[in-house]
Amino acid sequence: MSNEKSNRRPTLRIALFLICAVLILLGLNTLYSFTNTLRQLDVIEAERDQWQRPVDVLRALDLREGNTVVDLGSGAGYFALKLSPAVGKRGQVLAVDLRKLSLFFLWTRALLRGEHNVHVMVGEVDDPGLPTNSVDAVLICNTYHEFSNPERILNHVSQSLRPGGRLVVVDRGPRAPDTDHAHEVPLTAVAGQLRRSGFEIVRQDDHFIDRPGDDLWWLVVGRKP
Repeated sequence: MSNEKSNRRPTLRIALFLICAVLILLGLNTLYSFTNTLRQLDVIEAERDQWQRPVDVLRALDLREGNTVVDLGSGAGYFALKLSPAVGKRGQVLAVDLRKLSLFFLWTRALLRGEHNVHVMVGEVDDPGLPTNSVDAVLICNTYHEFSNPERILNHVSQSLRPGGRLVVVDRGPRAPDTDHAHEVPLTAVAGQLRRSGFEIVRQDDHFIDRPGDDLWWLVVGRKP
């Protein structure tokens, strides 16, 4: 009996060692993939800076230090991380998305950069879950075309904005008026929806980003009376 126990001990130790080794390798692989994704995001966003006109988008929001601004459809944080210094330490950036993994990457990136005024929020399909009458500006970039019920979203956005608050929408539009694609939405249709939701149209630019051979992007700025 004692010989059997003695024989089992080395086997158990080897098994535990192998299990621990596998877990460590899996953990290292996950960490490598995670850090590699963070690096890739930085590279992709640096390239995006060359054509997305982020400075002009932020200017359209007319932000002040201490403001609360929403990035609706924030993804991994391309605009949210640029909005953070624009509103300062006394301000807030509410980054809303349906995708928890994207928000996790955004939360991590904000933490690493010391942007403690960025708050991630998991929204619902027809309700971003924004606080009422406490937001100064809302940005919806490359997300509006995904809304299944845009006027319901606009109503929630309007309720969240303080009087005089701004809504800036940037998205892709069809180059020809008779075309209709899943990832494109006409500026005229969106401007009409904004008006029906009670917004005043402050500015429209149907050629905000016009690169030969690429998507045509428009910008519209609405204001809550």
